[in-house]
Parts: sequence; C-alpha cells; structure tokens
Amino acid sequence: MTGANVLVLMAGGGVIGFLLSVIGAGGSMLLLPLLVGAGALPTREAVPLSLLAVAALALGNLGPYLRRHQFAPRAALLLGMPALAGSWIGGSWVKAGWVPEPVQLGVFAAAALVAGGWLNRQKPAATGEEPAASGGSRRTVLLMAQGVLVGLLTGVAGVGGGFAIVPALVLLAGLPMALASGTSLLLIALNAAVALAAQGHWPASSLPLLLPLLLGGGIGAAFGQHLAPHLSERRLRQGFSLLLIGSALLSGAEAWQRRNAGHGQPHPQPNTIHQTTPRPLMP
Repeated sequence: MTGANVLVLMAGGGVIGFLLSVIGAGGSMLLLPLLVGAGALPTREAVPLSLLAVAALALGNLGPYLRRHQFAPRAALLLGMPALAGSWIGGSWVKAGWVPEPVQLGVFAAAALVAGGWLNRQKPAATGEEPAASGGSRRTVLLMAQGVLVGLLTGVAGVGGGFAIVPALVLLAGLPMALASGTSLLLIALNAAVALAAQGHWPASSLPLLLPLLLGGGIGAAFGQHLAPHLSERRLRQGFSLLLIGSALLSGAEAWQRRNAGHGQPHPQPNTIHQTTPRPLMP
C-alpha cells in the first residue's frame, strides 16, 4: 500500500468518523467504496473489513449521545431485533456464495438511492419520543419490516445500515434527527457484529488498513461531536439525503464496471487437438 493510499484512507476515515458523530450514519456508505477503490480490495475482503471499522467507529461515537440522553430504547428494540435476524441471514447468503460481487454493490447502491430520495422528500411523521405511543400498530409493523431489510443489507453489502436506520427512525418512528442518530449508532454496531459472525471469516491480510481508517475516524469524530449539537434538523436531513444519493451513484458505477469486466473476460477456448480413443482390438 502506497503512502498516497494511506492518506486517502485516513481522509476517508476522517469523513466517516465525522458523519457517524453528526448524523449516526453514513460511514459504511463511503467505507465500502473506499476499501474497494483506494484499498484495491475484492468485495469479499472489503465487506468484513468494512463491518469491523464501522462497528468500532459507531461504538466510539455512541458515548456523547448517551450522555445527552439521545437514545430511544423502544424504537431500538422494534427496529433492532428484526435487523439482527436479517443481518445473520444476509451474512449467511454471502458466506454460501449466493450473492455475486456486482450484486452486492448494486443492492447497496439501489438501497442508498431510495433512502436518500425518501428522506429528502418526506417530512417526519411526528416529534414523539417513541413510535408505539403515537404511530399505532401499522407504523410499528413497518418499522419492524424495515429492520429486516436493514439487516439483510448489512449482511449482504457489508454496511452498518445507518443509511436506512436513520430514515426509518425519523419517518416511521417520528424521532428527531438527533435522537435517531444516537439510536442508530448502537444498532449499527450490533448489526455489523452479527453480520461479521455470520460471514465467518476475517480479512487477516487486510487488517493493517484499519489503522489509518480508525486514526482518521477518531479525528473526524472529535470534530463532529463538537459540532453536532449546533446543527439544525433541516440541514442534517438535507445533507444526509444528498450524501446517500452521491454514494449510491458511486457504488452503482463501480458495480457496473465490475459487471462489464466479468462479461469481458475471454471464455476458455476448446482444445483444438482431438484426442482419439484407441479402439479395442477385435478378437
């Protein structure tokens, strides 16, 4: 790994740490393309490494939100338990080889694009602290279904799921962005740990890439934690939705390139030398 790649990973880690500290999401959206691009890793190695890094950074950013009491236990339970089940299922699919590499990137890009557009166009459902108090049974069911989808995306695409968790908590549970962000961080760490266990392999040769990522992430997180309490709800929502759409476009382009590269590989030519099978001697 060159010095330029180290700097790119540190800078990317800084942005990821900042995003996780401010909005409780966004890290995995940038981390997976960063590891595939700057880290030159195949998706099979980038996915578990992404899960490790995102879990560590999410836990590192959780403390300030807990101190400010910006955490919704009921919403975390309703969304989190189905998400853990989905993470295990998605990680098991990847472990079994059922999800090709371009499909992993393509699924991630499509989900990020939908979530970005959804969050940018819709308004929060309410300003309540918990979903069940004001949302009714229908919203609770939708929140649990969203949890399953978030878990599947975590296991399949190696993302923490914050890009889907935060919109679900804002739009379905009716939480303010700050409360949704704090709740999202814990769910991200748990989902990533379950998906990593389900995939069943560690990228041992790529673990040194974690050092510049976590170093940059710590610096970005410190800056974001100082800035987060002063940002408005509207700006957070707008910035997050734009980040989702941009990351979706980048990942979609990478998936398309890999798909074309796979189709462009020459097919093995049949052997032109015909071997004749000796006939048995006639008696």
